[in-house]
Amino acid sequence: MATNPIPRFPDGFLWGVSTSAHQIEGAAEEREPSVWDVFTAEPGRVKDGSTAAVACDHYHRYREDVALLAGLGVDAYRFSVSWPRVNSPGGLDFYDRLVDEVCAAGVQPVPTLFHWDLPAALDWLDRDTASRFAEYVSVVAERLGDRVPRWITLNEPAEHTLLGHALGVHAPGRRLMFDALPVAHHQLLAHGLAVRALRAAGATRIGIANSHAPVRPASGEPADVAAAAFYDVLLNRLFADPLLLGRYPEGIGELMPGDVTADLTVIAEPLDWYGVNYYAPARVGAPLGTETRSGGLTLPAGLPFSVREIENVPVTDHGWPVVPEALTELLTGLRERYGDRLPPVVITENGCSYEGVDDQERIAFLDGHLRALHRAVAAGVEVHGYFVWSLLDNFEWAEGYARRFGLVQVDPGTLERTPKASYAWLRDQLRAQR
Repeated sequence: MATNPIPRFPDGFLWGVSTSAHQIEGAAEEREPSVWDVFTAEPGRVKDGSTAAVACDHYHRYREDVALLAGLGVDAYRFSVSWPRVNSPGGLDFYDRLVDEVCAAGVQPVPTLFHWDLPAALDWLDRDTASRFAEYVSVVAERLGDRVPRWITLNEPAEHTLLGHALGVHAPGRRLMFDALPVAHHQLLAHGLAVRALRAAGATRIGIANSHAPVRPASGEPADVAAAAFYDVLLNRLFADPLLLGRYPEGIGELMPGDVTADLTVIAEPLDWYGVNYYAPARVGAPLGTETRSGGLTLPAGLPFSVREIENVPVTDHGWPVVPEALTELLTGLRERYGDRLPPVVITENGCSYEGVDDQERIAFLDGHLRALHRAVAAGVEVHGYFVWSLLDNFEWAEGYARRFGLVQVDPGTLERTPKASYAWLRDQLRAQR
């Protein structure tokens, strides 16, 4: 067990934990359906055949969960607002109660406005969905804005595009491959319109939560280097370049729908901070002519790259490689790529799946990554906060309930909450920081 205190972070550093609505709330009968409800109703879509109809029942047990936040001693709670719930009678009242409870516990509420649970009646292939999103954001901001100091527009649009619309392993289950690019563009446009809606409502600290990972070529061979560079565009630059530079990577803009030049002026609305979700680096090489599997994800043959396993490193129960030093590499790389166009960074997700309440592997994971984060700060990267994924074991999308990312165990039968060893470790680390 890691027992030494982690290095001291700057005063005012924001410590938090993250969740998302569809993964924990349950009470599906009290909101309109999302694309995930439709997806999980189809046999074979989720590995254990489960759904999020009940999940952690956070909708009814939120006071208990906020008490866990208070006991942990975090500064902030990143949760998501369910668009389908807000569309339903009384749905916004729930978030009103939740925000009040979080504030009463002395914790900052940090809502994410879209975390993959699109209303089933909408479609990201339709440009109008971006405008509909901005309308929904205005409604939420008007209701909650007096108590919310920090907002997140979208969570991981790259994964929602790739897994949900290109490969079909997440909702809505489409296998469009590169024809999914309009989904990326419309999410980016929705983000820009949401930023404008939040500004109009008086918000002053707006960010986005983008997934990022260092991409390493499988070898020094030119074909592997070229494949890794292409994968880096898809994973790291497809969303960050438009947001931070106001342009798409070379060759991408002409593939996007609509008046891309005009849209980019909306997409590039200035951000106050930039959220980074980090889990593991990627090792990428030239196509192998067969499907490849890495970190629990199978990629079909026919792509201009293949994702390879990273050798000689430990892996989580999810099969993801554990490489803490890659977080330092990622953050210093973002600063080098974007310079002063990169706003202050907040790590909006970082975590791992391990079984058991005495989760020493999770403690070692968090300890290693926080030390790597501190090295990035020491190297001059402006980092303002760190959020652990996740507070609770939850519905882990297409993996169902087989993956355990929580600091708190949730019994799938009784829904009883049991803080794990990692919960106590993080609580003690936060006390030491103060």
